[in-house]
Amino acid sequence: MKIYRLIGIITTLQQQKTVTAPYLAEKFEVSRRTINRDIEDICKAGIPLVTTQGAGGGISIMEGFSLDTTVFTKQELAAIFTGLKSLDSVSRSASGETLARKIGGSQAVSLADHMAIDLASHYKDDLASKLEQMKAAIQASRCISFRYYYEKGEADKLIEPCLLVFKWSDWYVFGFYRQRQDFRLYKLRRLWNLEVTEEPFSPREIPEEKKRFGSHMTDDYMVAALYDPSLKYRLVEEYGPACFTPQEDGRLYAEWGFTTREQAVEWFLRFGRKVKVLGPPEMVERMKAELDAARDLY
Repeated sequence: MKIYRLIGIITTLQQQKTVTAPYLAEKFEVSRRTINRDIEDICKAGIPLVTTQGAGGGISIMEGFSLDTTVFTKQELAAIFTGLKSLDSVSRSASGETLARKIGGSQAVSLADHMAIDLASHYKDDLASKLEQMKAAIQASRCISFRYYYEKGEADKLIEPCLLVFKWSDWYVFGFYRQRQDFRLYKLRRLWNLEVTEEPFSPREIPEEKKRFGSHMTDDYMVAALYDPSLKYRLVEEYGPACFTPQEDGRLYAEWGFTTREQAVEWFLRFGRKVKVLGPPEMVERMKAELDAARDLY
C-alpha cells in the first residue's frame, strides 16, 4: 500500500500546497518517521519537496517546479478509486475505499461512486481467502500446494505462484509448475485445500508469450445450428445481434467457431430440444450419441 500513500501525499500537496508532517501522519495513519521516509522517497523520484519551519511552515512542492497535474485529474483519480473499490469486492476489508477517501477530493470519489464492480460473484468468502493466501505467497516467494480438479481427473499440485489473473470472468493463479517445468494457469474455483508452504523459490522471468493468456485458443471448429427464437438473448449475449439469420419459421440460423468439439458439445447440450445442430456431420452424430446416452439415464 506504500505506493498509494505516496500518491496520496503528492495529491494532498497539490490540493493544499503546504501541510505538516503530523497532519500527513494522522491522515494516512502512520508514524511521523514513516512520513519522513516517504518524503525522502518522493524527492528521490524527482519531485523536490521543501520543508519550512515556523508559523505557516510545513512540507510543500518546491516553488517553480512544474508537476504534470494532468496525472491527477478528477477523472483519472476516479478511475484509480474505481479500481481500488473493485479490489475491495474480493478482499476481507475495505482498505481500497478507505484509502480512496483519504487520497482524493470528494468530487473525484463521488465520480468513482457512479460505477460498481464486483469481481467476487457468488464466491466471495472462499475467493477472498484464496486471494489473500496467494498474495502473501507471492510477496514472500513461497510455493503453494493445492488439490486441483479438471477434465482429466484431479491431482495435487505444487507451484511457484507468479500472478493473480482475472480473465474470462474468473480468477486464476499463474505460476511455474515444476513437474512440467513450465508456466500454467489454474482456475481458483477448481482449486482446493490451498496451503502456503515453507518452500522458497526465486522469482522467474516470465516470457512475454506466456503472459498472453489464451493466445493458444482458436475458434477453428465451425458448427452450424438452428436455434429456437426464445434463445435470441443468449446468442446476442455471446456473439452480438448480428450473429444469426432469422428463418421463415422463426428459428435462428447461426454458424460460428468453437475452440474444440468438446466445447461445442457442452454449449449445445445446455439448450436441449431448443437447438438443432446441422453440421459438420461428425458433430451431428456426436450430439445424437450424447442425447441417446442422456435418455438412457431416465
